[in-house]
Amino acid sequence: MTDSMEFFTRKWVKPEDLNPNESLFGGSLLRWIDEEATVFTIDLLGSKRVVTKFISEINFVSSARQGDIIEIGMAVVCFGTTSVTLRCEVRNKLTHSSILTVDKLVFVTLDESGRPTPHGKQL
Repeated sequence: MTDSMEFFTRKWVKPEDLNPNESLFGGSLLRWIDEEATVFTIDLLGSKRVVTKFISEINFVSSARQGDIIEIGMAVVCFGTTSVTLRCEVRNKLTHSSILTVDKLVFVTLDESGRPTPHGKQL
């Protein structure tokens, strides 16, 4: 298991990203996480044929507000034969306070026919 969380993507929380409570809408944040995890996996495995297989419990720790800059971090937990498991943390860029954590995101590599295929990576 590796423990090096890498923060690549930053998002600016804008008015269109807010819920009626004037905090970041969870659905927007989850879309950003899935997109970042997919890009991270494509880069990691060198294959654009990856799909989200599983996302574990999502723990909303605190809120983000309009004008906040958040950053999305990913770390590799482990490799399977056709899969990779990641861990995610979203935090406030300026304060580094945690906004959300996801313990497990599993992505699977596919062949041209859409069937799981080995990726050849390991820790």
